[in-house]
Amino acid sequence: MAGDSVISPQRSKDFGKLDHGCDHYKRRCKILAPCCNKTFPCRHCHNETSNSLSNPKDHHDLVRQDVKQVICSICNTQQEVAQVCSHCGVNMGEYFCDICKFYDDDITKGQFHCNDRGICRVGGRDKFFHCEKCGSCYMVDLRDNHFCVENSMKSYCPICFEYLFDSVKSTRIMKCGHTMHMECFSQMAKQNQCPICCKAVLDMSAFWEDLDMDIDATRMPAEYQFEVSILCNDCNSTSTVQFHVLGLKCRKCNSYNTRRVTEPANHCHTY
Repeated sequence: MAGDSVISPQRSKDFGKLDHGCDHYKRRCKILAPCCNKTFPCRHCHNETSNSLSNPKDHHDLVRQDVKQVICSICNTQQEVAQVCSHCGVNMGEYFCDICKFYDDDITKGQFHCNDRGICRVGGRDKFFHCEKCGSCYMVDLRDNHFCVENSMKSYCPICFEYLFDSVKSTRIMKCGHTMHMECFSQMAKQNQCPICCKAVLDMSAFWEDLDMDIDATRMPAEYQFEVSILCNDCNSTSTVQFHVLGLKCRKCNSYNTRRVTEPANHCHTY
């Protein structure tokens, strides 16, 4: 169907660039969601709307590859998915991916389609590589320099619980291989433990050395001079060590990120 009954003049491909879109993307078209036959600025707008409906049975996400029709924001013409409007000739998105049915006028993001992952990413193709085991694209400085967790991105952020694979937010891979949003990592960094496996997320060696000196300077009373069994969250080894209220040091890796295995271990030891 054509939104204008009057023939629209041909526009330059850049006409209206960055003047249309939503909070998620600048683009010159809207999508027709095949799942509910309604028009939305983008799939995220669709998901936010559908998942806020009062009836939970009506909640659903749009499968991006299922989009077949778009509506040009310049001339209001409904048409099949394509980069250039068939009616007025504008680029409906300066960046366009026919696989993801994705449009974006803000190309400063460095968008590219990852064939291995099957979705578009931002940041520049030359700055990322795809890890087959993790099933994700990571910065090139992490090539051969990260701990692989199978399908690490096909999971939910352990802080905000958004599905990471579909998220438009920047992500951070931790030393343990688990992944979360960058902003969520910043919020929980003071706790310095992965909320999934309890491993330290930062280099704590200097802090452990300070703790060594504090423990050496603090002698425990006679009634507290006994040994306990511990499990190290960082290297997963067990050992028997002298009890101290300030910390229990792993004999294998010298970490104080440990827990007593003689007590219920349903939470991380606080250090």
